[in-house]
Amino acid sequence: MKLHIFKSKIHRATVTNADLYYEGSITIDMDLVDLAGMMPNEKVQVVNNNNGARFETYIIRGKRGSGTIQLNGAAARLASIGDEIIIITYAEMEPEEAKDYKPTVVLVDKKNRPKKIFQLGEETTPEEAPSLEQRN
Repeated sequence: MKLHIFKSKIHRATVTNADLYYEGSITIDMDLVDLAGMMPNEKVQVVNNNNGARFETYIIRGKRGSGTIQLNGAAARLASIGDEIIIITYAEMEPEEAKDYKPTVVLVDKKNRPKKIFQLGEETTPEEAPSLEQRN
């Protein structure tokens, strides 16, 4: 039996743009995607701290260093520019694997710049965080 386990999240991100007429998804600064161990096209759950909305979509590559968090298509109706959101990924794991798994949490400031990273139970700065290659 596989369990759906919290894999990673970008916590307290600020919505920078919303484009109702784009063909769906969430555009995220690739620096944040990489730090969180996420991937383009990966399914994400988005939680809006301002209005309580929760929805699923997928990641589109955003410009590195831009701080972009843009909701596209129908998702643009579920948040306003300036809303604080949490972007969460999950992974399927066997119970034994899940017992030792530690998710990655990227905390960002109001401009979506990484402030702190919690990974494998250790708090680090963005500069100290292991690269994706080191994690895999």
